[in-house]
Amino acid sequence: MAAADQLSDFVRHAMAGGHDAASIRAALGQAGWTESEIDQALTAWHPGGSLPPVPRPRAYVSAREAMLYALLMIALVLVCFHVLRLGFQVIDGAIPDLAQSGAPDSWSMRFSIAAVIAFLPLFVLLDGRMARRGPGGQPQRRSQARRIFASVTVLVAALVLLGDVVAAVYAFLSGDLTLRLAAKLALVALTGLLVAACYREDLDG
Repeated sequence: MAAADQLSDFVRHAMAGGHDAASIRAALGQAGWTESEIDQALTAWHPGGSLPPVPRPRAYVSAREAMLYALLMIALVLVCFHVLRLGFQVIDGAIPDLAQSGAPDSWSMRFSIAAVIAFLPLFVLLDGRMARRGPGGQPQRRSQARRIFASVTVLVAALVLLGDVVAAVYAFLSGDLTLRLAAKLALVALTGLLVAACYREDLDG
């Protein structure tokens, strides 16, 4: 029997014997179990009162959900990329650089618009479907795939924000921080913050 199974079995028998969570926690702590292991074992069971301890629902992993979240991730990345690309082109048009010459790349802008039109509805549809509320209005947050997706998304957003700060500081120290560059950096920061804020609450499942 694995150590986690032994711990879960012990907690179940201890609860069935009428012991409270504090005494079970103290005994497990003296035996050398870590706080996170104890918390996980205790939250896996609900005291049943006159009934035996009742197992609480656990996070599940679904291959179908994993595939849908992978598609959702791809859609999110493409939407963010092309929104930023469009934003950069708008900034370039609003704050022209006199050192650069030539007409704006209209093909690139049309392609980004087409990509946003194609992938934004897909992202909204998938995200709404995967976050659909269950019975009683409670969100379905026991999906392990959603926790992984949220963790990766927030991590990437945090890395983008850190890179954005590094770029801003470097440009400032180099004397290259123009209004045009500052506007682009602000757009990247705003996008990263919005993405992180959307999925921060899903980190804990």
